[in-house]
Amino acid sequence: MTAPSHAPHAHGPVAGVLLAAGLGTRMGGPKQLALLAGRPLVRHAAQALADAGHDTLLCAVPPGEVGDGIRAALRDLPFAFVVNPDPARGLGSSFRAAVGALPGGLAAVNFALADMPLLGAAQHAALIRAFRETGAPVVLAGYSDPDAAPGAEQVRAPPHLFRADLLAAVRDAPDADHGPRHLIREHAARAVTLTFPAALLLDVDTPEALAQAQGLLQEP
Repeated sequence: MTAPSHAPHAHGPVAGVLLAAGLGTRMGGPKQLALLAGRPLVRHAAQALADAGHDTLLCAVPPGEVGDGIRAALRDLPFAFVVNPDPARGLGSSFRAAVGALPGGLAAVNFALADMPLLGAAQHAALIRAFRETGAPVVLAGYSDPDAAPGAEQVRAPPHLFRADLLAAVRDAPDADHGPRHLIREHAARAVTLTFPAALLLDVDTPEALAQAQGLLQEP
């Protein structure tokens, strides 16, 4: 990993943000609170962020009972919360709500999804470490099979870490059902991408995916 010639503030505070305001339409209900290995789905992703060494933690939740349920599920973890008042506007609205609620003085923000329960603290810590070492504007996760041929294409998916000077552009991005891809494209030449096992990519959007995650978590 090659450090750029200038890495301003790379050793300042890094926030971990959990985007947990989705409507769960494909699940048929609030997937954040669906039980997985005896715990609400959102708890798995939240615990991974909490154990990764972030300096501050924030969770974006939907309004109403589901948001209250998420707060209750994470009550013993050091998260602050922000309500996304209109999750139907897509994932971009949760990015926007989160950026608006973050404290000042951050060096970077690591954004994670609530429905990727197989990602652990080690992967988040690796993103933080890569940022500390390089000061890169964007640190990305790429997923591939460890047996894949050299040069095989990776699947790029969250978590994504953005340096703090990019947060205004994250906040001002238009509504979309995805993250700020325009920033990733714009800063691709200086981005750092870490490779994680493809098995960690599972996102729980359906009852079938929930059952798959259950099976994987029960494997020895």
